[in-house]
Amino acid sequence: MKKKQQKNSNRHYQSPKKEDDSLKLGDLLGGEIMDRLRETQKQLSDAEAKKKAAEEARKKEERRLKEKNKSFEELLNESGMDWKKFK
Repeated sequence: MKKKQQKNSNRHYQSPKKEDDSLKLGDLLGGEIMDRLRETQKQLSDAEAKKKAAEEARKKEERRLKEKNKSFEELLNESGMDWKKFK
């Protein structure tokens, strides 16, 4: 019974047809506001790209320092060679 009611209720909520498809948000806001919004969007994307690049550089430097400071034991354990064969 509930399923039938849901199907019937969905019919009533059809999306209204647009009378004027040529009217857009840019037309409503005006050119100056749209330019400012585009500039702000560009600034935000540039800032995000710089932040991502800085984070990647930091991680790369961290990995390099970690690799540099490894002890002989750690290097030996990471080696793929089986040292028992060479005794």
